Order: sequence, then structure tokens, then C-alpha cells
Amino acid sequence: MALVRTLARSMLAATFVVQGAKVIKNPDPLVPSAKPVTDQVVPTLRRVAPPQLAQRIPEDPRLWVRVNAAVHVAGGLALATGRCRRIGALALAASMIPTTAAGHPFWEEDDPARRANQQIHFLKNLGLLGGLLLAALDTEGRPAWWWRARHGAKDAAQVSRLLGGKARREARLAARAARREARLQARIAALQAREAARTRRAHRRSRRGTKSTNVASAAVAKVQPALSKVTAR
Repeated sequence: MALVRTLARSMLAATFVVQGAKVIKNPDPLVPSAKPVTDQVVPTLRRVAPPQLAQRIPEDPRLWVRVNAAVHVAGGLALATGRCRRIGALALAASMIPTTAAGHPFWEEDDPARRANQQIHFLKNLGLLGGLLLAALDTEGRPAWWWRARHGAKDAAQVSRLLGGKARREARLAARAARREARLQARIAALQAREAARTRRAHRRSRRGTKSTNVASAAVAKVQPALSKVTAR
């Protein structure tokens, strides 16, 4: 399939390269037919172009014929070699519009034979224009940039939705873990409070026991001398 594409592009580009080279060498035969077109296009370009560039746009139809022929040669070579082939095909397609309008205005012919001849050439150029448009849109089986952009946007949206869902799930899990941690900390704090209360109560009981022992010891100490005297008698 690649060989067929290469051959087809070369055959389509051949007429542009050959005829363009001839016109660059000798543009004079095409100047009279190109002058009505340049007389309309040049003022339009000067109105559209920035002021600093408007005055630099040439009016010489002979120069414009050579420029158009140079576009044919460059675009044809790009199309035939496959280097920047789509840009070359677009350039050739754009150049075909003024070339066809200037070279084959069959609607201006009064003679039926000349009118039919010009119409044939006009339709032939339309066919070439269609082939150039097909070549310009041919991606050789690879997705076009607009297809990649559209599907890239869809993929990005899908990834965003997946990441959003994952983030929401992680947020819910984090919230659950935080609640469990809070409940655990509350239980630990309650257990520590209970243990502290038990320790305080035990300490108070220990202090009370110590005080009772001290009181009994003091009482015994007071009674001991009297008991000693009774025993002595």
C-alpha cells in the first residue's frame, strides 16, 4: 500500500513539477491571462496585509506567474518525495484556484469550440484539485490530528473521572480510618482515666491505713507505761 501511495503521489506531482519548471524559465505566455487575476488579487492583499507589508506586495503579473510556478515545483517535489507531502499538497491545491480561474475562464468564451475546450481544461483542473485535497488529507492509516485531539480529550476526561473516583474512595477510607482512630483514642483516654481514678482511690486507702496504724501505735505507746507500773506492783 505504501508503494501505491508513493507512485500515485509521484504521478500527481509530475505535471506540476514539469510545467512549473517550464513557466519559471519562460513566464511570458501566461502573463496576459494572469493579469486580470493579479489586478483583482493584489489590491485585496494590500487591504488585508499590515501597512508595513502592503506596499511591498508586487503588482507585476510576470513575477506572480513565476511565484505560482515556483509553488508548483516546490509543492510537487514535496508531494513526490513524501517530505512535507501534506503541506505540499495543500500549497498546490491553493495555487490551483487562481491558476484555474486565470487559465481557463470558459464562461468568458463566446465561441462554442473554444468554450468547450476551456471547460474541459477547467474540469481537468478540478479533478487535480480533488486529488490534491485527498493527498493533503491522507494520513497513511495513522489517526489524524483532529481524531487524536478528540480522543485525547475523551481519554483525559475518562482518566479524570477515574482519578476523581479513586480520590473520593481514598477520602472515604481516610475518613473512616480517622473515625476509628478517634474512637480508639477515646477508649484509651477513658481507660487511662479509670486507671488514674483507681490509683487515686488506692492511694487514699493506703494513706488512711497508715494513719490508723500511727494512731494505734501512739495509743499503745501511751498505755505502755501504765501497764509497766501495774506489772511492777
